[in-house]
Amino acid sequence: MLHRKFFFLLRPNVPAICTFTLQLLDCRCVKSPLIFLSAGEASGDHYGAELITALREVLPEARFTGLGGTAMEAVGQERVIRAEDVAVMGITEILRHIPTILRSYNALVQSIKKQRPDVAVLIDFPDVNFRLAKHLKQMGVPVIWFVSPQLWAWKRKRLRWVQQRVSKMLTIFPFEQPFYENRGVKAEFVGHPLAEQPLPTITREAYATRYALNPLKPWVALLPGSRGGEIDANLPGLVQAAMLLGDGYEYLIPVAPTVNHDRRDQMRSHARSGSFHLVDDARAALMHSRAAVVASGTATVQTAVIGTPFVVVYRVSNLTFRMAKALVKYPPEIPAEVDQHGNLPIAMVNLIAKRRVVPELLQDQFTGANVAAALKPLLADTPQREEQIEALAEVRRRLLSPTNHTAIESLRDAVLEALS
Repeated sequence: MLHRKFFFLLRPNVPAICTFTLQLLDCRCVKSPLIFLSAGEASGDHYGAELITALREVLPEARFTGLGGTAMEAVGQERVIRAEDVAVMGITEILRHIPTILRSYNALVQSIKKQRPDVAVLIDFPDVNFRLAKHLKQMGVPVIWFVSPQLWAWKRKRLRWVQQRVSKMLTIFPFEQPFYENRGVKAEFVGHPLAEQPLPTITREAYATRYALNPLKPWVALLPGSRGGEIDANLPGLVQAAMLLGDGYEYLIPVAPTVNHDRRDQMRSHARSGSFHLVDDARAALMHSRAAVVASGTATVQTAVIGTPFVVVYRVSNLTFRMAKALVKYPPEIPAEVDQHGNLPIAMVNLIAKRRVVPELLQDQFTGANVAAALKPLLADTPQREEQIEALAEVRRRLLSPTNHTAIESLRDAVLEALS
């Protein structure tokens, strides 16, 4: 272990605080620091797994506990609660799952009180993590939040919880740092992890062979979301749009790793035509597709940094949509205007660009006919296609860290600083 420690101290790109941290960690932390992580969604599970891997390089005896998915479990997290059991979204959707969520939450609180972690890393998932932060702060546990909740959009009253309970907020969107700093919160923009990833190396021919695709046809990626409710709400409209576009394309439907076998079978029942293919590698599907239709969420950022022209769609219950539309208000740090239907932009690419770069079809506007009409100019060699490609490249540049560190390295360093 000693040679690993000195190797880490000699790395030139590690801030001085990490050297200081590793030199002054108390005996308990050096032997086996207990790090609590809470991530309830697929993207958070991925980030949490990367953080665990990065921390094990410098703290091999560290132990990890909390709420996580299969990726975090695979690299060593002792899961108190499984993320796949509590990952729901939307007001009415959450109401249906209240008993499960409450049981899971109480189990997490009891584990915190029993084990008392040395530091906590909360990744997005605000409905659970804000309440966990209260207990952690009461016990004197430093709380680092990675991937800011969208308080700049709605539920602004929760900002006081960040001010009271969060030791440091690490943001992945550039406008979030000034939003928090202007309101008295210690914050740092660390770049978006998706903007740091290299493009997939698999060739179009190899990808076609893997999934029995026709390499002579242009491909269209259809991303309905990673949660069960999102798939139910969005996939039928995407399939309808594809049917209107015709069989001159191959349609790729990436399936998130959190989707179980029953849900996969259900997705296949929606897409029975031979032109539809369920695939596992979303990034490669996007890279090799001519254009895409993407449900609003993390996948829109993934599509933007890859540079594939796309249309954003989303549908929730009417109650959820009406309440969200009434509540969403952007601060001065995010200039935005409503469209002809009275909707503010929700796609992150449009908020980062500070203008509408990609079309958004929400709720009643999300129909198969509207999606097909919005896709057609992006599939052809048109000025609209070229303009969007250029705008997406600028968005990717804005998402890169201003330092030479990756987002996960910055998160790791924040954990080491807290352990001191």
